[in-house]
Amino acid sequence: MAVPLLDLSRQYAYLKPEIEKAVFDVMENSSFILGPQVARLEEQVAALSGVPYAVGVASGTDALLIALRACDVGPGDEVITSNFSFFASAGVISRLGARPVFVDIDLNTYNIDPGLIEAAISPKTKVIMPVHLFGQLADMDPIMALAQKYNLKVVEDAAQAIGAEYKGRKAGSIGDFGCFSFYPSKNLGAAGDGGMIVTRDEAGYKRCRMLRVHGENPKYYYHFIGYNSRLDSLQAAILSAKLPYLQKWSEQRAAHARIYDRELAGLKDLKTPVVKSYATFHIYNQYTLASPRRKTILTAFSGKKIGHCIYYPLPFHKQECFKPLGYRAEEFPVSSQAADEVFSIPVYPEMTAEEQAEVIETIRSCVS
Repeated sequence: MAVPLLDLSRQYAYLKPEIEKAVFDVMENSSFILGPQVARLEEQVAALSGVPYAVGVASGTDALLIALRACDVGPGDEVITSNFSFFASAGVISRLGARPVFVDIDLNTYNIDPGLIEAAISPKTKVIMPVHLFGQLADMDPIMALAQKYNLKVVEDAAQAIGAEYKGRKAGSIGDFGCFSFYPSKNLGAAGDGGMIVTRDEAGYKRCRMLRVHGENPKYYYHFIGYNSRLDSLQAAILSAKLPYLQKWSEQRAAHARIYDRELAGLKDLKTPVVKSYATFHIYNQYTLASPRRKTILTAFSGKKIGHCIYYPLPFHKQECFKPLGYRAEEFPVSSQAADEVFSIPVYPEMTAEEQAEVIETIRSCVS
């Protein structure tokens, strides 16, 4: 039985009337750029995140870029982040002329190891940017304590974690800024690119709003060089139509995860996700396993047309573009091991019991 890694057509079929009405309304009022739909979504995402302010931007990557700019990151500065994430987490730092300082990860969560951060802090450090990978927040209390001790800003890369919780606090609400992605495959996905910055800081909010429109305020008056990074009204309207279902979808993902946990427990050479006690809500943007026999399992998946993906096959310190930074392989043993062993399997809400059983049986046949 073929099992897709993700099937967005099932979600669309379920929400087709609501999505088409939302799109039609935008076409009818013709407010395509930063229209009322964007303002509405900003209010909704701010409320969801438990913060007063949100700024819609063109992508999750731009959300990170603009949040770092709002922290005055520039040439000569350093930003500490995880060595194991999607490229944007590190790429935005280099784009600002700053140096990404990579820190190894916790092998259980694949998030940055807070115990290694203090040693990476230097007089040039301006921001710590933890990544909430796969839908589980990094351990934020020790990170925030370090930020306070050294007077640093914290930008949460919550691209994969909208709605997730850490000790009852929502992703994006703990640091100075939180950044979300609405890439179509995310738990809350648009029909294209989109992103959002959330914050409690009114001054930072106003700066982000200016940065997304070239540094403008008021119209045609520019205070600094910004970007053309605006969440368009069509995407905002689609996201607002989907948002009421987000909690249900995340709960369905968590329910699938519990079945995987139960049915795959105790298998030789297979590690299921570890959920920490502080993770009061893991949204399972991905369900990620690890195995030294990954190649065997993925070959079986390919033969049966079972969707899968490796997030991520190469840590930052091994990427060609970051070789000039001079990192050594032995500095990152955990992220190197993770890159060699992790793989993600279908966990989307609309997956059927039969499809999940096919995935489970295929894994068992390879490692039991």
